[in-house]
Amino acid sequence: MNVNGTSSGPGRPAGGRIDWVDYAKGICIVMVVMMHSVLGVEAAAGQTGFMHALVAFAKPFRMPDFFLISGLFLAVVIDRDWRTYLDRKVVHFVYFYVLWVTIQFGFKAPGFAAESGWRHVGYLYLESFIEPFGTLWFIYLLPVFFVVTKLTRNAPPLAIFAAAAALEMMHVATGWTVIDEFCARFVYFYSGYWLASSVFALSDRARARPLLAIAGLATWALVNGALVESGYSEWPLISLALGLAGAGAIIVTGTLLARMQWLNFLRFCGEHSIVIYLAFFLPMATTRAVLLKTGVIPDIGTISLIVTVAGVAGALLIWRVALMAGARFLFERPDAFWIAPRKAGARLQAAE
Repeated sequence: MNVNGTSSGPGRPAGGRIDWVDYAKGICIVMVVMMHSVLGVEAAAGQTGFMHALVAFAKPFRMPDFFLISGLFLAVVIDRDWRTYLDRKVVHFVYFYVLWVTIQFGFKAPGFAAESGWRHVGYLYLESFIEPFGTLWFIYLLPVFFVVTKLTRNAPPLAIFAAAAALEMMHVATGWTVIDEFCARFVYFYSGYWLASSVFALSDRARARPLLAIAGLATWALVNGALVESGYSEWPLISLALGLAGAGAIIVTGTLLARMQWLNFLRFCGEHSIVIYLAFFLPMATTRAVLLKTGVIPDIGTISLIVTVAGVAGALLIWRVALMAGARFLFERPDAFWIAPRKAGARLQAAE
């Protein structure tokens, strides 16, 4: 997600990256890797560990914040001509989805074939272009959000928001990922687009009044935790409120970390969030298999934590090795796959 600022101000350097956005994205991508790592370890081991509670706590806001930030800068580019817009917002993601779903299948195909035969593997691969495969559903869905938002940009924003909120509260469950996740997540993406000025204002207030921001975060954490523990977090309206509140909390947290320049590794992860998102599956799965097979570490929570760290660090290592090995196409779209003039210095980014 390109977070180039369009105005100057605290945390918003003109023409540069926005510090708190990178921190917020870093928190989100670590939580995403953590969720897949913890649940994967626990499913394979048949038991839960201490990390399970943290994953459950983050569930109401983990993806809402990611989608909200993805829509945050859309107003800057939404009026571009369709050719440029589709190049940046659709072709960009199609390229990486096709590439990385093929890579994932390359690793998983032998296992699928052992269970159902190679013919079924081919069917599953073709199906992945209709039903998003594994962890890649996020970059599959983003282009849909970008196109829908552009098509409806002249409609009353409040009406679009209300319709999107209604879809979220319906908790649609058709079994098709695109339909279900669109209904569950579009309201957050659209909120980032429509309420961008309010989001920046929230960050500015948190930066100016850190003690009040910390008090607000503490209150939010208690409420979110209590609702998750009670099971009420899944109820209609409450789930929407927790998603929006949690997104705000991550934005405030990112702002405070940026203000103090603490935990800079989170900022780095945010700057390379899509790199991590694309590649973390391999080091995550490998580390999980080794630790569970050897039994060198008996505690499931500790294994989950190590697998999470390995997923994040391993993805970044794969990226660096790919760049040194001349395999930039894994993380940077080659010229042949641009349908509009390439922008200077273009790199792998989730949004402009």
